Formats: sequence, structure tokens, C-alpha cells
Amino acid sequence: MTRSTPRLARRLLSAALALPLASGGLVAGGLVAASPARAATASVPSGPTASVTLGDSYISGEAGRWKGNSADSGGSRTGTDRAWNGSSYDPGPVYGATAVNGCDRSDVAEVLGASTVAQKQINLACSGAVTANVFRASNGGQAYKGEAPQADQLAAVAAQNNVKLITLSIGGNDLGFSDVISTCVQDYLIWYSYCHNSQQSAIDSKMPAAMAGVGKAIDDIRAVMSNAGYGSGDYRLVLQSYPSPIPRGAEMRYPESGWSRSDTGGCPFWDGDADWARDSMVPQISSALAGVAASKGAQFLDLSNMLQGREVCSTSAQQPTTSTPPSATTSEWARFLDGGLNTTQGALQESMHPNFYGQQALGRCLTLLWGRATGNYACRNTPGRDAGGMYLTAQ
Repeated sequence: MTRSTPRLARRLLSAALALPLASGGLVAGGLVAASPARAATASVPSGPTASVTLGDSYISGEAGRWKGNSADSGGSRTGTDRAWNGSSYDPGPVYGATAVNGCDRSDVAEVLGASTVAQKQINLACSGAVTANVFRASNGGQAYKGEAPQADQLAAVAAQNNVKLITLSIGGNDLGFSDVISTCVQDYLIWYSYCHNSQQSAIDSKMPAAMAGVGKAIDDIRAVMSNAGYGSGDYRLVLQSYPSPIPRGAEMRYPESGWSRSDTGGCPFWDGDADWARDSMVPQISSALAGVAASKGAQFLDLSNMLQGREVCSTSAQQPTTSTPPSATTSEWARFLDGGLNTTQGALQESMHPNFYGQQALGRCLTLLWGRATGNYACRNTPGRDAGGMYLTAQ
């Protein structure tokens, strides 16, 4: 089977080939015993209360630059690009100092959207991080993008503030999210074959080590807090899962044949692969993370359905036009697959992450969870409403 590949599809293919973004390999090894008891001679710091986030791009605020998606290549991209200042593109105001090292902690990151939780909101997460980037250096943790392991950064925060909530998102890069996306896009654009069988095997093979790494990260967080004088009841620890950025095949607004999924929608996936990602891979990962949270005494926030109907290319959303500006009620809440290498539409690593609207929704989810002292919950959206329509259901 042959078909001519249009220019944008070729750029998307180049982007897919470059998608593996996280450095470092699988995290091996056993778990470190938790240390929930408070250090005998220490006490909880009396500084301002703080809410802290740790982990990877799904909590750092990656893609917060974008208000929906637009194939328009000029100016503000139909009003979606927050980095456009009228004459050039500057992601600095969105990602702050982390625009340089690529951690991409945006000004609408989840922790900032949950501002009522504590007096201070502190984001230590970094786009591309794996579990080893969370561990303490003394326990095998690795620096990343010029920053110390996140648990070591947490130690300094815990000593200067009264930390009330720690929220962790980690494990996706250990499982090879970027490799999955890259392979599935290549199978759509080049090979005209499905990716889900090979990628299911890859996920299955990496799952044990990845979940062991998540458990070890939680143990190291507990140890840091204990060493800083906190007892297990002095703060809450939440582990959250991942949303699907693409819908099921039947909910794609672009046909499977032709090139509109790649040229316009930025969602170059076969229906069968989209169904697998939405209804098999994402729930499997969420279930595994829930198991780790239960074994470690952490609260669990299930985000697997958080973007339902707001995904890239969903029939329930639309791209803005000159007459229909971006809107939290109609636009997509995740970033499409950016052409990346040969365009000026931002950075490739922003692809397939909750965007400005999605980040606002995540912040609302965390705010709602803060109001539930115990129990595990899933966060969902209300069709036709903005982030104010997010709600929790018991798990």
C-alpha cells in the first residue's frame, strides 16, 4: 500500500521520530522501607503552610502555553498561543526560568490552580522526569536538567515551610510514554499497521520496575518528611494517574482515511490504536498506580477520564477560528502532536499534555480532593462547562 505523504504529515513524522524525551532507563531494585514516624527530637517547622508537587510533565504544567490547538502558523495561532507578544514568541512568561532547562513549570500548573490548599504553592516537578529523578541522591537519586533530585529539593522546602500536601505524578516516563506515541504515529504515517500489540507487550514488560520505582519514590518522600520532623498525620500525600490525551476511534472528529488527522487535527492514530490507548493502556496504568498508592498509604487521584470529550480531535471539541476564539467550553484541553522540528509552533515535548484549560481543570481536581481528607477519587469534567464543572467520584 502506498500513499503520498503531505508536507505537514512529514513534519509530524519527524516529530514522532524525535519523541523520546526523557533521559535515563528503567528503575530497578526493591523498595525502601517507609519512615512514617516523626524524628524523636524534631518538630514540624512553623513556617507558612505549603502545597508541593513533584514528578513529571503531567504535573509540572507542560503545555500550559496553549489555549486549545490551531493549525494556523502565524501570529497568535488563532488566539491559542500565550507566548505570542505581538511581534515574537517568548515562552518565558509562561514557563518562567524553567523555559531554559525544559522542566516547563507553567504559570497555570496544577499546584497553582489549587491556591486555597495552602499559603504557598511550590512546584518541584520537571518535564521528562523518571522515578530516579525523585529519589534522594543518597538512595540512588539522579539529578536532572541541572536540578538536584526532587526529594532532596523537598527536604529544603520541608525545613522552611509547614508542608500540608504533597502531590506526586510519576511513572509514565519509566513506562515509555514517548516511545508509545512515537511508535503509534509511525505506524499510522509510514507502516499502515497497528501499534497496540507491540506496545502492550512493552508496557507489560516495563510495568513491574516502573511501579517499584513509584513505590520507592513514595518511600523516599516519606523519609524526607520524617527527617524534617513530620509525622505521617502532619501532611497528606497524593499519588495521581494520567489522563488520555486522545479519544476513542469512534469519538475522533476526523476520518481515519486521508490526512486530516495529521495535517489538521494533530492526532495521527488509527482507530484501533486510539481505542487501545484510551480504554486499555490508560486504565491499566491507573490501576497499577492505585495499587502502589494503597500499598504505601497514599491517597489516590484517578485522572484517566479527566479529559473525556475534551481530548485532541474529540467530536465534542473544536479548533478555534477567527470568528470562534478559544474557549474553555469548546476548545480541546490537551495539546496536539506538534510538527515540531520544522515549524514554530512551540516545543515538541508539549505534545499530548493537558494545555492551559486542562491545567486549570487539574488545579480544580486537586482543590476538590483537598476537601476530602480520606478516600480515593476520580476527577471528571462536566460537558459544556469550564474547570468549574470538575467533580469527584469515589473509587
